[in-house]
Amino acid sequence: FDEGEPGYKALKSVLDGSVAQSSDNVLIYATSNRRHLLPEFMDENLTYKHHPDGEVHPGEVVEEKISLSERFGLWISFYPFSQDEYLTIVAQWLRAFGTGEAEIAAAQKESLVWALERGSRSGRVAQQFARDYAARHGEAEGPSAPVGVGAAAAPRGQ
Repeated sequence: FDEGEPGYKALKSVLDGSVAQSSDNVLIYATSNRRHLLPEFMDENLTYKHHPDGEVHPGEVVEEKISLSERFGLWISFYPFSQDEYLTIVAQWLRAFGTGEAEIAAAQKESLVWALERGSRSGRVAQQFARDYAARHGEAEGPSAPVGVGAAAAPRGQ
């Protein structure tokens, strides 16, 4: 939602219920890449109050903005890859581009530097590294993705 857009309040009412009875044949699904579905600004966080006993009271503006996401019963989260998971994904992509096992092992350090420079150990970063590495080392252009693997997915068990 954009700042000041009133639709999110109506959606909250629909999700929680209202004086009108909800229909038995309606199911609402919503997707978002963000927990905070409305823009949040630094000055809104200035209303937080910290009491000497350790109790914290966030401002109502922030609570209002977060409250929509709290109405969804199912959450699917995607957590950052560990270093080992990232290296496994890089290896899978390099194999897809025709890189041999010895060269894959030799590329690990370089792939970690690549991820550090981009601030992310994701499937997409692993694929970008593998594509670049394969091109620089003369491997033939491989498939756009290993079978069953999206650009941001971990190729586990393949």
